[in-house]
Amino acid sequence: MNGLTDVMQWLERVLTAYRQGYFPMADPEDGRIYWYAPDPRAILPLERFHVPRNLARLVRRGVFQVTFDWAFDDVVAACADRQQTWIAPALADIYRALHRLGHAHSVECWQEGRLVGGLFGVSIGGAFFGESMFHRVSEASKVALVHLVAHLRRQGFRLLDIQFLTPHFQQFGAEEIPRTDFERRLAEAAALPVRWASDVRNLEP
Repeated sequence: MNGLTDVMQWLERVLTAYRQGYFPMADPEDGRIYWYAPDPRAILPLERFHVPRNLARLVRRGVFQVTFDWAFDDVVAACADRQQTWIAPALADIYRALHRLGHAHSVECWQEGRLVGGLFGVSIGGAFFGESMFHRVSEASKVALVHLVAHLRRQGFRLLDIQFLTPHFQQFGAEEIPRTDFERRLAEAAALPVRWASDVRNLEP
């Protein structure tokens, strides 16, 4: 890429792919980036998000300090710090660039000034695409998820994409929908004039 104009054009193509329902993942072996649009697609319905009782008690106790967009680069690095990862360096660079454009965000959990868990994703209008989570202390990433959903609800988001259905997300009420249904919901959500409001700090869910 030559110059800022080329970079911006390339990032706009990335955002266009997200708007069409595609997301990137790098091959853990060679780092090549591929684009995926699974059918069915997993989402976490914001209006029916379920918080298990033990987790709700943990959130109320305030065991973690929760912040938004305080340490985006550190969250991405922590999510990528695994024996095998789909977050290749080139893909991490993409997310950092999207963050600086206001299209990628993080939720962080802290204890005694140490980053112990969090998540990050991409936002377009009223759609949020969850990308990855990590924890260094038990339940920290789940607490980050509870705060994320609470924030998305407050801001008027309509869609939380989690890509693939896993037992981890099923406990929160995640479900699979046909790709055509996902694309319809995505188009409606992405068109909404919703702000992430990255200046939020320590909001109670």
